[in-house]
Amino acid sequence: MTPEQIVRAFFKEVRSARNLDYADTLMAEQVLAHQVVSEEEVTVNRTPSEYADHVREMIQAYGEFSLEIQELIVQGDKVYVRWRQEGLHIGEVDGYAPTHRPVIEIASAVYRVEHGRIAEYWIQIDRLGIEKQLERNKS
Repeated sequence: MTPEQIVRAFFKEVRSARNLDYADTLMAEQVLAHQVVSEEEVTVNRTPSEYADHVREMIQAYGEFSLEIQELIVQGDKVYVRWRQEGLHIGEVDGYAPTHRPVIEIASAVYRVEHGRIAEYWIQIDRLGIEKQLERNKS
């Protein structure tokens, strides 16, 4: 599969929570996850199993969410994806009690594919936008 096909399959099956076991096929044994939060970058080493657990946490917080790829650009072994995720706030998130109201996440990441698997990614999420929605929803 091409890097684009791998990342599209990752979003369709794993990131969407449709088939979390497929993470073992699409992700390297250890994936460097660079999480860009404002001016501070944190790198986490994740296994496919840990990533699947991360998606399960999203389901606990936002229920069965929708996920739409809004843009995808490929350059060599790197694939840029911007997406929109929408769910209902059904679990505690950052100290905010469930409101059962919609929460929208806008995010993007660049995925690097090596030997047919995702080996590394750089992700940016509009965390302030999510926090503002959670704050607004609680009133």
